[in-house]
Amino acid sequence: MTGAFDKAKGTAKEKLGEAKEKVGSATNDRSTQADGVTDQVKGKAQQAEGELKDRADGDTVDERGDRTTDDR
Repeated sequence: MTGAFDKAKGTAKEKLGEAKEKVGSATNDRSTQADGVTDQVKGKAQQAEGELKDRADGDTVDERGDRTTDDR
């Protein structure tokens, strides 16, 4: 279940980064814009970490978003 938590937090961080980037772009603030891009990258990395944790636990999510368990 920790994988799902990491994926959710990563998605939130990515969305916050998108907002920061837009604000920085609109206000011509390169620092805020760069912080937004950085947050997006960190968010995507955290989502990938969550996916790896799920796979290590044998849990996966199919294309419909349903959780499945790999019983190897």
